[in-house]
Amino acid sequence: MSDQPVALEPVGRGNRAAILALELSPRQQGFVASNADSLAEARQDDEAIPRAVISAGRVVGFLMYSAPDDDDEAVIYRFMIDRREQGKGLGRAAVAKALEEITRLGHVRRVSICYEPENEPARRLYAGFGFIEQGLDEDGEMIAVLELGG
Repeated sequence: MSDQPVALEPVGRGNRAAILALELSPRQQGFVASNADSLAEARQDDEAIPRAVISAGRVVGFLMYSAPDDDDEAVIYRFMIDRREQGKGLGRAAVAKALEEITRLGHVRRVSICYEPENEPARRLYAGFGFIEQGLDEDGEMIAVLELGG
């Protein structure tokens, strides 16, 4: 497990194809919407903030959140690391970067995230940052919330 530095970059022409080429392992595919669906959604939704997860100059993952100016809650609703890049600490580093970016916005006090209840790696990852499970939403996904300091 390396703590490779990661960066989050806005999605654009230069990284869109690489995001679309990212893959989950077969057992993870039911856990997250496809990146193609997510990018299409981001084009329709002004509040969606899509990010390419970059490590060593390569796109290794994808993350999308919203943090409306008139709300003190941000929602991370898409997150994946390519199956070939998992197990290297990149997911943890990417979540840390996303939380930094969200905190810098200044108006967010709480971050929520949702995941399939049987997605044990996701549960452990988010719990490690202090996300507290709140229960299932109407779609049967677990909602977890992190209160930001300040």
